[in-house]
Amino acid sequence: MSDDITPRLALPMLQPGQAQKETTHNEALALLDLVVPATVLAVGLNAPPASPAAGDAWIVGTVPTGGWTGHARAMAGWTSSGWRFVAPRDGMAVWSVADEQVLRFGGGVWTLGVLAGSRVTIGGVDVVGARRGAIVDPSGGLVIDLEARAAIAAVLSALRGHGLILV
Repeated sequence: MSDDITPRLALPMLQPGQAQKETTHNEALALLDLVVPATVLAVGLNAPPASPAAGDAWIVGTVPTGGWTGHARAMAGWTSSGWRFVAPRDGMAVWSVADEQVLRFGGGVWTLGVLAGSRVTIGGVDVVGARRGAIVDPSGGLVIDLEARAAIAAVLSALRGHGLILV
């Protein structure tokens, strides 16, 4: 780690004997204001908006132009002093106002709306857990109830379609 910046957000550090410490401190506050909590208006823009308002932020696209040149995939925020950029780090999460979804950065790319986990819990009750083994389709038997078979087949089809059970 450099003694000039923090290791995670690259915020500027004050140095002993530094003149005009308020400049460094204010820069750190401007960057924190941009990422806590991280919210962007849109994702993947390559050109800066013409009339941004202070506090507005975007995720820069892969081929940025204008004032965003050299900041591909960064979070760009407009301040009263101009553009500020935060380089993305693996695990960074941002709320996209336009998409109404969480955006996550990992492996060099932003991914929108993908949730990963081992279960879904609502009110302390697991409603979706790990995928279980295949359920065999009904067949044969002594008594055949076509309506019941059709209903069971439809439920199984829906569960398979959602990836909740195996084929």
